[in-house]
Amino acid sequence: MEQLFVVDEQKCSKDGICAMECPLAIIDFSDTQNVPKPAANANAICINCGHCVAVCPHGALTHKYLSPADCLPVDKDMILSEVEVEHFLRHRRSIRTYKNKPVEKEKLEKMIAISAYAPSGHNSQPVHWQVINGKEKVNELTAHVIDWMQYMLKEQPDLGKMMNFDMITAAWDFGVDVVCRGGAALVLTNGGAKDPFADAACKIAMTFLDLAAPSQGLGSCWAGYFNLAVRSWEPLRKALGLSDQMKNYGAMIVGYPKFKYSRMPTRNAPRITWME
Repeated sequence: MEQLFVVDEQKCSKDGICAMECPLAIIDFSDTQNVPKPAANANAICINCGHCVAVCPHGALTHKYLSPADCLPVDKDMILSEVEVEHFLRHRRSIRTYKNKPVEKEKLEKMIAISAYAPSGHNSQPVHWQVINGKEKVNELTAHVIDWMQYMLKEQPDLGKMMNFDMITAAWDFGVDVVCRGGAALVLTNGGAKDPFADAACKIAMTFLDLAAPSQGLGSCWAGYFNLAVRSWEPLRKALGLSDQMKNYGAMIVGYPKFKYSRMPTRNAPRITWME
C-alpha cells in the first residue's frame, strides 16, 4: 500500500505541528527525535483534508494526494482586516433587479471554482453543481414553479395564500417574474438524498457563491420558491433531470445588477445566549 505521506527530513523541524493539527490524529509523532510518520490505520481513516500539508511552515510534508507545490500560498498582505471583513459582508445585497444581459459561462465557472472550497462534513465534498444559463431556459423552468403554485392554491389554498402564491401567479400572468426575478442564470446545489452531509454542505457552498458573485461584477439572490418547488413538483425535477437519488438543497439567481447600492442598512441586534 502506498504510504499516506512522506516527510522531507532536511526541511522538517520536528515541531510536531502537523500531528497536533491533524483532525483525526493519524500522524504519529511519539518519537520526537525522528520525523512524523503515518499512524498504523492512517490510510483507512484519512479524509484528505490537506491540513497537514497546509499547516507545515517548512513545506516538509507531502501527502500522496497533495504536495506543497499544489497549494496556493497564503499572502498575508491579502488577509482582510476587521474593518474590511465587516465592509465586505455588510456590502452584500440580495439582488432582485437585473440587466437584460447574459452571464458569461467563464464567470459562472470561476464563481463555482471558488465556492468549491467551502467546508463540508468529513471533507466529503458532496455538492453537485447544476447551472441553468440563459434567460429563456430559466423562464421555461420558472413556468414549472408557477404550475406548482397553482396546484398548491387548488389543493392547499390556505397554505398557498399564506405563502403569497396567489399574488406571485397573478404577477406571472402580467409578465412579472417574482420567482427568478428575470435573472439570466440559476445555479443549483444538489446532493445525495440520503447523504447526511449534503444539506449543510450545499447551503454553505451556495453561501460562498453568493459572496463570490460581486467579484465577477454579478449579483445574486436565493431562489427559495424555486428550491421549494424542486423538492415537491415532479415535472420540475424531471425537467432538471434529477434522479430519485438526488435532492436539491439550494438555488441561486445570478445576473448583472441593474442598480448599485450606496449604503449598507442596519440590522437588528443579534440575539445571544451566553453560557460561561
